[in-house]
Amino acid sequence: MNTDKNAGEGFVPVADIEVDAVRPERSGFVLQGRGADRAEYRVEMRLDIPVDQQTQAVLGELLAQSELRIKRRAPASMRRPAKLRQRKSVGS
Repeated sequence: MNTDKNAGEGFVPVADIEVDAVRPERSGFVLQGRGADRAEYRVEMRLDIPVDQQTQAVLGELLAQSELRIKRRAPASMRRPAKLRQRKSVGS
């Protein structure tokens, strides 16, 4: 899972996770797996709409065959160039 075509401005990869297990919950799923860094990850996914058991089973099967790429955007203050951050902290 090494495609960064739609990286999105300001988003940085946090983890690539290969899903090993999917557990259905009352209102979603819990996905567990190992990341490229060999750490264990757990993602809790909540659905805002109710799904029947058959749909939940199909979704669980699909999610069990998935990989996740988690990205995050740094807060605006962290995205400014380092020189501007240094000047601001020196002038404070």
